[in-house]
Amino acid sequence: MGLEKFFSKFRSSSRATSDEAPSHWVKCPKCNAINYYKEVLNQQNVCPKCTHHFKISAQERINLLCDTFVEYDQTLAPKDPLNFVDKKSYKKRIEEGVKKTRRPSSIISGEGLMFDEKFQLVVFDFAFMGGSLSSVEGEKILRAIKRCIDSHQALVIVSTSGGARMQESTFSLMQMAKTSAALNSLSQHKLPFISLLTDPTYGGVSASFAFLGDIIIAEPGANIGFAGPRVIKQTIGADLPEGFQTAEFLLECGLIDMVKERKDLKETIYHLIKILKPK
Repeated sequence: MGLEKFFSKFRSSSRATSDEAPSHWVKCPKCNAINYYKEVLNQQNVCPKCTHHFKISAQERINLLCDTFVEYDQTLAPKDPLNFVDKKSYKKRIEEGVKKTRRPSSIISGEGLMFDEKFQLVVFDFAFMGGSLSSVEGEKILRAIKRCIDSHQALVIVSTSGGARMQESTFSLMQMAKTSAALNSLSQHKLPFISLLTDPTYGGVSASFAFLGDIIIAEPGANIGFAGPRVIKQTIGADLPEGFQTAEFLLECGLIDMVKERKDLKETIYHLIKILKPK
């Protein structure tokens, strides 16, 4: 085997998921270590050298948190209320998202079982139009909250999103108020809402339900904010602290409650539900 062919097996990647055919080696974007892909997969897609958390798919997230999972509202799909036309039509973008993820929206919602505890789980899929929030995603969250109230269960939302979906304009922005009002109803029933923030969580999602959790957890190194660093710098005209939108910085400033490694998430969320959920 020539050197060129040998080194072609090495790749730089921000993810090492099991739902795609991996190369034999994965390069960590943080420490530049070359890891055998099975070693990374066996550690929940975390670099064994520096504990960098690779991005994982929505289905892998469900598998990580749930022993069993039953999906609801699978047929809900977005429409084109504004007849949005750009370089590429909204309908075309939706079709591409469906083809890429085999799902009609950027949210998977349903009932999960974690050890002996049933709960409602909502997971964003960044592969579908950047996990953007539209009217369908807001409706799915609302229905999940209603199931929580009907079944006396806790709610867990795993966010990874670029924000509200611009192709639906006000229809999308209204989901911020819609989901926030529904969460108030959940709070009145004294049922816990645990918000898990993963990389990245931005825009209308971070400006609404993602920061309304009774407990807000983030994965190590996750980038979380409203606008990106470049936009903020242009707006305020000042240099920003290094890493000011990372989970660790937000924890230091008191904006989130804890930063937990992926291997500890399931047990941590389980115990939080047991503590917060009324008997």
